[in-house]
Amino acid sequence: MDDSWVNSWRAGRPDRCEEGSAGSKSGSDLHLELTGEGGARVRLIRALREAIRSGRLASGTRLPPYRALALDLGIARNTAAAAYSELIEEGWLIARQGSGTHVARRAVPLEPDRRGLSARPARRGPAYDLMPSSPDASAFPRSSWIASARRALAGAPSEAFGVGDPRGRPELRRALAEYLARTRGVRSDPDRIVICSGFAQGLRLVCQVLRGPVAVESYGLDFHRSVLTDAGLATVPLAVDAHGARIEELAATGARAVLLTPAHQYPTGGALHPRRRTAVIDWARTTGGLLLEDDYDGEFRYDREPVGAVQGLDPDRVVYFGSTSKSLSPALRLGWMVLPGRLVDDIVAAKGPRELWSGVTDQLTLADFIASGAYDRHLRRMRRIYRRRRDMLTAVLAERAPHITVSGIAAGLHAVLELPPGTEQATLRAARRLGIALDGLGPYLHPGSTMPPRDGLVIGYGTPPEHAITAALEALCLALPDPRRPPLRSAGRIPQVRSGRK
Repeated sequence: MDDSWVNSWRAGRPDRCEEGSAGSKSGSDLHLELTGEGGARVRLIRALREAIRSGRLASGTRLPPYRALALDLGIARNTAAAAYSELIEEGWLIARQGSGTHVARRAVPLEPDRRGLSARPARRGPAYDLMPSSPDASAFPRSSWIASARRALAGAPSEAFGVGDPRGRPELRRALAEYLARTRGVRSDPDRIVICSGFAQGLRLVCQVLRGPVAVESYGLDFHRSVLTDAGLATVPLAVDAHGARIEELAATGARAVLLTPAHQYPTGGALHPRRRTAVIDWARTTGGLLLEDDYDGEFRYDREPVGAVQGLDPDRVVYFGSTSKSLSPALRLGWMVLPGRLVDDIVAAKGPRELWSGVTDQLTLADFIASGAYDRHLRRMRRIYRRRRDMLTAVLAERAPHITVSGIAAGLHAVLELPPGTEQATLRAARRLGIALDGLGPYLHPGSTMPPRDGLVIGYGTPPEHAITAALEALCLALPDPRRPPLRSAGRIPQVRSGRK
């Protein structure tokens, strides 16, 4: 890789990033007192840090060009440039061509403690959200959704506004049966579909009819494992490789059910190999077991043909879960279960005599949204957007961090960045200093798994809006380990933010 980008970032390239921007020659007045011991560079760095730490220079404040600052302070231009460069590398400042040098959004002011004797950082959100499992909230199709809501409410029968049916509105179940058959190869009819608030509620309901241990993928959400264990069901890990879960291990587990993400293993990203898809159905038929299929982002495929649902191979042996959490918004609280016929009555009974979770108006609106074709149009649009962001991620990493391997990118809204052994925690600390929210791969590993742990990051590219994705990726590259530059200085272990779907 050409080191010019790294050097440009380290130095801030104020000759290009600052002097070339409009209105940059005069800059902003900045009062600094270069006091204390050390040379001019050390004293300037200390003064700028203190101004940022105290809140006098707020996050986002544009600093004067280093030439103007050097002239005002009576110091050499190279000294001012070097001070900016060090503060950029430490994460206090950011520099970008055409916009000058600014106080980084992660550099937050301090607030006094109750006694007024000391200070602590004021709490704020991250500057860059690269957490997985969330779509771009700004892309919600408001106009189309409003149009569907108007049509749905105008045409709804009066009984729709009475006590909710725990199975869900028939309009939505009919629309889903047609849509899932057409796009995901799911074999069902409306009577075997039960609406829920999302995957978590659906899994909790199914847990009430399960017996014995449940096999799970060694890499997966600890939140989902907790749902099973809270229901009194032991979880047994299956090893995961590039072809998904190793189904041949199922026979030795004694499991009565297995929870899989076949279309796009979460979080490692591979699709379940066709032979393993057949093998898991054979296992279910032979043992009377049940496959719990979490199709959390089956709509988003970029480099291959869509992978159909395993449910289509044997609808009587599979519980199929889907939701709008990735495709539209997790705030809708709408999901669905496609059930084997023998389980429908038990699941409805477990849910209760009335609908308490999913609003009728949203169900009616989604039914119209699907039937009108608006859902298909929205998904086609979002596939283009997310693919462009995925391509930006891979291109930036190929240019600036070619030593980092990226996997799991053929589908979905996240990618896995493989890190050198022993570097995951240091990378998370560096990311935290730069104001980046992301996940490490380590906590996804089942505590009982015999698989060797892997160091890596789980990067979500769905959440940042279009205008912010470039800056987020630039910051990410600074946090990644690079043998050609020293690591960003930081201290302490970073508590990881979990990203369970609910």
